[in-house]
Amino acid sequence: MLIGNAPCSWGICYPTGNAYTPDEYLDQVASAGYRGTELGPLGYLPKDADQLKAMLAKRNLTLIGATHVHTFSLIETSGKFHADMQAQGELLASLGAKHLVVMDESNVYPSGQLGMITPDARQQMYADLTKAHAMLAETFGIALSFHPHIGTCVELEAQIDDLLKNTPLNLCLDTGHHAFWDQDPLAYMQRVWDRIDYMHLKNVDPNVCARVLSGEISVQESLAAGVMCPLAEGAVEIAAVMDFLRAKDFQGPVVVEQDVAEDATETPLELARRNYSYIAAMSQA
Repeated sequence: MLIGNAPCSWGICYPTGNAYTPDEYLDQVASAGYRGTELGPLGYLPKDADQLKAMLAKRNLTLIGATHVHTFSLIETSGKFHADMQAQGELLASLGAKHLVVMDESNVYPSGQLGMITPDARQQMYADLTKAHAMLAETFGIALSFHPHIGTCVELEAQIDDLLKNTPLNLCLDTGHHAFWDQDPLAYMQRVWDRIDYMHLKNVDPNVCARVLSGEISVQESLAAGVMCPLAEGAVEIAAVMDFLRAKDFQGPVVVEQDVAEDATETPLELARRNYSYIAAMSQA
């Protein structure tokens, strides 16, 4: 099972204004032990396929796919979504990647109103996802998956169920985001196993989550407080998740993600190494 990581673990969420250059990121993700990487925000890594192929080959890295963020709460962005899907498909296909993950943008929601999308916008999202799913499969041979994410319009199991019912997309199941609202990711994986084709491994600090559930702090404040903790330390039994994936002979991408808290004492590279060592030890057990 090829284990990858992603630029977001280095705080890279936008194409520009990042603390790490593409070369620095690729050097570090490879040195941490990973053999695969996601593309990151479109435009961060080079869009020139030959240039990017050379950069990946130099470090013995495989491009697994990409996770794309879109503002589904704004109906007027529908055209941009399809243009982005075309651009992502062209680049990923030229590099041999077979997966594209999409998720809702949380930063556009007003404070205290995270995920409050209108019914019309939700239906437009379903229509856009269905159209993009067909285009990517037919034109590029790429599977489009959806990533439920805290603070967005698809984060609770009922919302995920509704998306699965109304679109042909499979899931990128993120263990940490699923567990954030006191949901059991492994139980949900077992229930909808035939609709999962991509995995994000992440963990959550149950003490910080409890503060959110009690109303003491907001979702945004929990992220700064380090709610997304290293894989070995949180509420999710990552070992049980990995055992389940191996038992099912899961062939899809498995990507480790690690959000970095504001007061983190470890660098992204140190955290990436620690998470990789934790996962690698399971495969040797």
